[in-house]
Amino acid sequence: MRVRGLGLVVVLLLLAVAASTINGQSICNVPISGLMACKPSVTLPNPAAPSADCCSALSHANMRCLCSYKNSKLLPSLGIDPTLAMQLPAKCNLPHPPQC
Repeated sequence: MRVRGLGLVVVLLLLAVAASTINGQSICNVPISGLMACKPSVTLPNPAAPSADCCSALSHANMRCLCSYKNSKLLPSLGIDPTLAMQLPAKCNLPHPPQC
C-alpha cells in the first residue's frame, strides 16, 4: 500500500512538472498564452482588434524572430492570416523591425 501511494505521488509530481514545462514554452519570447491571446486578431473572416493581453505579450517579443514566420506556410495551416499578423505591431503601437 505504501509503495502504491509513493508511486501516485511520483506520477502527480511528473504531471506537475510536465504542465509547467508546457506552460513555460514560448516562440520568439512570446509565451504560448500570449500567442493565443492574439489569435482572434489574426483569424479571418472577422478579425478582432488586438486585446491588451495580446499587445502586452507582443511588447516583449523578438520582432525579427517573428518576422521570420512572415512567409511561412505554418501560419495559414494554423488558421492565421500572415497579413493580419504583420499588422499587429502597428495596431498595438509597437515598433516594426526595419526589414520585416
